[in-house]
Amino acid sequence: MPFEQAVRDLRSADADARLRAARMLKAAAYQEAAIPLAPLVADLQDEVQLEAIAAELNIFLAEPIVPRKRVAFVVEVRNAIAAEAAFSAGRSAVGPRPVPIEVLTALRGGARDDNPRVALEALYAFGVLAGEAGGSLRREVLRASGPDVAALIGSSDPALRYAAVRVMGRLFAKRPQDDAIDARVGDAVITALNDSDRTVKGAAMQSLGAMRYDRAVQSLTDLFQYFGKGESAAAALSALAHIANPASAPLFTAQASSKTAAFRGIAIEGLARVGDRSALDAIQAAVRGERDAGVVLAGAFASAMLGDGSVDRITEALTRSKLREQARPYLVELAPGRSPAFLRYLQAPDARMRIDIIDALGLGGDSAALPVVEPLTKDRDPQVARAAERAVARLQAATRLPT
Repeated sequence: MPFEQAVRDLRSADADARLRAARMLKAAAYQEAAIPLAPLVADLQDEVQLEAIAAELNIFLAEPIVPRKRVAFVVEVRNAIAAEAAFSAGRSAVGPRPVPIEVLTALRGGARDDNPRVALEALYAFGVLAGEAGGSLRREVLRASGPDVAALIGSSDPALRYAAVRVMGRLFAKRPQDDAIDARVGDAVITALNDSDRTVKGAAMQSLGAMRYDRAVQSLTDLFQYFGKGESAAAALSALAHIANPASAPLFTAQASSKTAAFRGIAIEGLARVGDRSALDAIQAAVRGERDAGVVLAGAFASAMLGDGSVDRITEALTRSKLREQARPYLVELAPGRSPAFLRYLQAPDARMRIDIIDALGLGGDSAALPVVEPLTKDRDPQVARAAERAVARLQAATRLPT
């Protein structure tokens, strides 16, 4: 079927024709189909809606999924396009193509669908794609979407509440040029700290940390003191460490000598983000003789943040499977203003390391990294080249300031 015919069939009165067209365009992942597909997110047929949501998502993924393919011309393999999986993969799952506002508006509307499955897919797809908006589009998306998504935190469906809290954290993750979060929007996430569902409560802590929402400091401090130990206490402390309000500095100082290694590492992170350079000597003393590799890495992060120390130890941790997931977000935070420090690692023989560094520079949002990243769009490894294309698109979007 020609592309033009498929687009015409999206408007057909025949539901089967709309369904076939949506499936075809999902597999093709043509950017030109994004806006014509958008109305089908609100189609009267649930199956058509789900195909349209999957199609919109596949168009903008960094690595579009082939829904059906044959192996050795005999076995057909079917690959699902699941919005939650793409969301959980993080921001690097999204490619460099700009997402039209019409698509984001349609997905946001789909999150209120009567069918819980449709609503959940639309909400996660919105979180995946809206989180990548930059410049003036980001301001528009945050303004229009905050109240809508926050309202879903009050849903009777725990899966939808969980998704809404996670999407809020992705959408409102603090960036340097963002306006202050509307208190009605941020406070809606605070209410989720009292949710009866443990997973929702945990997601709320993580999202408040990503949002760096100061109004949550007291509630999170109370939760940390209430739990005292275990995963919930660590989650509350981690959220406080990301918010990094100076009022939390005494708590971080106390926990830097905790018997629990996780607490020590989180507390050191928090002190680093608070930005008080006078704390560096105490941090270095706490790390001296430390046996836990994660805490030592947190100390290296603090040295880089507070003392303009080397990023070498953090970058080298990318090659260690147990430390890679800890090191990657550190590098994103350290990237702004430090692009030259990463140059030699962009020449590393390990393609995965080059990708991680490129992602860090792109997510760091410092336009000064553009001349460092752009040459990698011609890297000999195609995955590295695609990562560089994504990073360049993000950095270019970051230079388009809100108006």
